[in-house]
Amino acid sequence: MKSQFLNELANHLRARNYSIRTERTYSYWVSYFIRHHNFRHPKDMGENEIRSFLSFLAVKRNASPSTQKTALNALVYLYKKFYQREMGDFSDFTRASSPKKIPTVLTRDEISRLFSHLDGDARLCAAFMYGSGLRIMETVRLRVQDIDFDKLIVMVRDGKGRKSRITTLAPELIERLNTHVNHVESRFEIDKLNAQWDGVYLPYALERKYPSAAFELGWQYLFPARGYSSDPRSEKIRRHHIGEQSIQRAVKSAVRKADIRKPASCHTLRHSFATHLLERGADIRTVQEQLGHNDVKTTEIYTHVLGRGGQNVHSPFSDLTFEKNDFT
Repeated sequence: MKSQFLNELANHLRARNYSIRTERTYSYWVSYFIRHHNFRHPKDMGENEIRSFLSFLAVKRNASPSTQKTALNALVYLYKKFYQREMGDFSDFTRASSPKKIPTVLTRDEISRLFSHLDGDARLCAAFMYGSGLRIMETVRLRVQDIDFDKLIVMVRDGKGRKSRITTLAPELIERLNTHVNHVESRFEIDKLNAQWDGVYLPYALERKYPSAAFELGWQYLFPARGYSSDPRSEKIRRHHIGEQSIQRAVKSAVRKADIRKPASCHTLRHSFATHLLERGADIRTVQEQLGHNDVKTTEIYTHVLGRGGQNVHSPFSDLTFEKNDFT
């Protein structure tokens, strides 16, 4: 059971429209910070205690750079936004930096072999990750209205860093997607007959502003879960989206069955999307926009294949060939 203080912190995050995942993560690290300092209240601590905690994570726990960054972000929120006070000068604190890694990229043949061992939702989700460059969470959170069949675009709302963007849709997916949306609509019609169903989850204040939107087809998840669940915040009965773990397991299994010996995962499909776009002549700025990177330097990791311009984005999914279970 959370303490009153942690409940107040959670409510503060919730009021500012942070996701439940961020709420849980920040609460975890603030709680860890308190326990590390023998349950002293955060308002009675400051720069020295923060330094001590970060050093403990880096030296004693050998925490990864990303873990250290997440812990620091939680403490920054706690002191700067929750308490509205400065944390102190950390300019001399050496933060751990992530080693630069060349991303794992699959060949087109490996991608085709991978898809031959996928079916159902996992196959279609993988098509978005490779064909549109989506992250796994961006994929499972898609809504029906996020797909524009006429303009061949996918609207990614609230992606990493709470940013939205537009990316390309492979035309080869249209027929399969239309069939899939019909299935989603059929399930939606069944949900509407259930008196206990409280509609789909809507982000931020949309539920208050547009109370009927939760019961409209366009707002339903494109990949809905099989059953209902209770919203952990409101306790309303909803049909959430499928979990990313099921897709990750299916992709891992397909990698083994396809005899791909690279350490491939769902994110490898996104890496392959970017690399294959560059190989087809897309410029680095276009790829940056498709991936939703803030800084082009992040995208430059894929520039082992550069040098050809190109303004129009054509999904690399169009180059694939399938031996079975194609999308037409």
